[in-house]
Amino acid sequence: MTKTDLIDALNEKTGLTKKEVTAVVDAFVDVVSGSLAKGKSVEIRGFGSFVRRERAARTARNPKTGETVKVKKRMVPAFRPSKALRDRVDKK
Repeated sequence: MTKTDLIDALNEKTGLTKKEVTAVVDAFVDVVSGSLAKGKSVEIRGFGSFVRRERAARTARNPKTGETVKVKKRMVPAFRPSKALRDRVDKK
């Protein structure tokens, strides 16, 4: 599902205009991104949590040249689904 598909689905489900739904989706993404940038996590009960994780420094390989490259440690966003979401997705 793309952002456009999400906006269309929310438009049908809520009756809000596409312009209003787009504003809400953009605001949601901004709030989650801003919170993660500040080091905070965002928890939505019954859905999951957006968290910041640290990736350790490592040695990688340039696939084109084959030479080794050192990659610094960094923070990356991650999503941790709730048990309710995992159970719903696992239903057949």
